[in-house]
Amino acid sequence: MRNAGLHPLFVGRDPERPGLIVRVPGRGAAPPLLLYGHVDVVPANADEWTHPPFAAELIDGIVWGRGALDMKSGVAMLVSALLRVHGDEQVPAGDVILALASDEETGSRLGARCLVEEHAELFDGVRHAIGEGGGMTEWIGGRAFYPISVSEKQRCVVRATIRGAGGHASLVVRNTAMRKLGWLLTALERKRLPVHITPVVRQILSAMAAHLPLHERLAVRPALVPALTDRLLDLFGKDADALDPLLHNTATPTVVRGGDSTNVVPTEVTLDLDGRVLPGQRPTDLVRELRRLAPGLADYEILEEEPAVPAAPDMTLFPMLAGILRERDRAGTPFPVLLPGYTDARHFARLGIQTYGFLPLRLPPGIGGNLIHAANERVPADAVRWGTDCVYEALKRYPAVDSLN
Repeated sequence: MRNAGLHPLFVGRDPERPGLIVRVPGRGAAPPLLLYGHVDVVPANADEWTHPPFAAELIDGIVWGRGALDMKSGVAMLVSALLRVHGDEQVPAGDVILALASDEETGSRLGARCLVEEHAELFDGVRHAIGEGGGMTEWIGGRAFYPISVSEKQRCVVRATIRGAGGHASLVVRNTAMRKLGWLLTALERKRLPVHITPVVRQILSAMAAHLPLHERLAVRPALVPALTDRLLDLFGKDADALDPLLHNTATPTVVRGGDSTNVVPTEVTLDLDGRVLPGQRPTDLVRELRRLAPGLADYEILEEEPAVPAAPDMTLFPMLAGILRERDRAGTPFPVLLPGYTDARHFARLGIQTYGFLPLRLPPGIGGNLIHAANERVPADAVRWGTDCVYEALKRYPAVDSLN
């Protein structure tokens, strides 16, 4: 970037793990546009890999390595597209800001959260951003779909405290905390929390259904009727696994604590739940649903919660981004998507910035999102070039709507 005449700035709480900010000046005809990503990756066990996870070997046109999909390829696209725009004779409509963070995979305290809380002035005037969470090909019924994420669930940690009778382990003690814990775990395994049809999920299912064969379209549409949703998900089985968390708040058991001695029946155990809350819902709504799921078994408290998610996303730039994908893959179908997990978008949303997950990768069947955080993560080099062209086109067309001028 320095060689191209740009002036990158390092900011952050830890000088060993800073964030990087660089700005390409625009002509002032539109608000600044933010591009952002993260350069950290999750660990990798080399014994599970066909090729070394940190060698980035290029084999038959495919790059193998941890972060190939999440999100070294995405960072490469953003940097390359930014440099191309900077080198163009035509100045972009608004400033283009690139932010690269250091720790998205471990909570974002040093990265995006720090940028938002301590350097918000760097993002003055920004209304829209391009980041991770969308654009990779998903193959459904032999058709290529391109999800563009426009929203994500809010994470929280809920602790369930379960109390019961205690005593000596050699005796028959009934109604114990451990037994109640078993009932609660069984309820969480066997029952879903209530159905919520959010605006973004309605758009997702409608967009997908419009491009499916008639019999599949008729099968999908009842999912938008809350009284029928769970029956339909049961009917679809494993095929509905990706859809299920988009229609419900979820609480996944992750940590159990209780008991100090093997010969003493504990009177109290705790269960920590990883909660994921739909847009428009709150962690307190999740707690209320847990109480109704298994009445009287536990007391609940919210230990942690991430920033809240707006009930409805700003879809201003979606038509432009979807149009680029349609032009570059006429057989593909772009559609908006809600992420069941979360990205750094949750922090930038605190500044009123709407993120679009738009790091397109035209992937063949067999290479996709299931490899993220898994062994043998890899990406075709041509897919990265294709995606870079898509991002570059978005920067040239921005804002593509008169309302932003």
